[in-house]
Amino acid sequence: MKKINLVGQKFGRLTVKERHGQKKGSVLWLCICECGKEKVVTGGHLLGGDTKSCGCWLKEFKVTHGMSGSKTYKTWEHMKRRCNNVEDKRYKDYGGRGIAVCERWEKFENFYEDMGERPKGMTIDRVDNDGNYEKKNCIWTTPSKQSRNTRANRMIKYRGEERCLIAWAEELGLNYDTLRKRLDRGYGLTRAFNEGVRNA
Repeated sequence: MKKINLVGQKFGRLTVKERHGQKKGSVLWLCICECGKEKVVTGGHLLGGDTKSCGCWLKEFKVTHGMSGSKTYKTWEHMKRRCNNVEDKRYKDYGGRGIAVCERWEKFENFYEDMGERPKGMTIDRVDNDGNYEKKNCIWTTPSKQSRNTRANRMIKYRGEERCLIAWAEELGLNYDTLRKRLDRGYGLTRAFNEGVRNA
């Protein structure tokens, strides 16, 4: 296996200075932080984005000063609640079916460092609807786009193309509930998709 040389590369606030031995099979790297302090980090933590500073970032970031009432903090709280609290009404769709919050995101500081401030009008979404809440599987998105990524949304294949029912309703200019009710009543796809549609 070809050895990876990280010397000179920058990861967050850390710049790799030199290789610093090995521990339990993991290569260690001596890094210099922007604040001037040195820190020894495993290559896996650098490449995976788990360590981005000597620790100064978390010291500068004070979660108890101004963030506890923010929308970003509330998003984090709700995410954890629906995955961990059996009393939460949405638990059955999240924690109840195995969806978990990664260990790193158990701390709000880490969640904030990975995801940043929640953009206005957006919410957190998992790219893989069956995957966990973790950096590689989460994005900020609009509620309308998120609704297309739910288990409840039907995927319909029509004329060789597969899309969710919401997307078909938008393309055909039909009300989503109208289209859904037609299919629930047993309409065939051709009738459901074309009834009342101009130039079908």
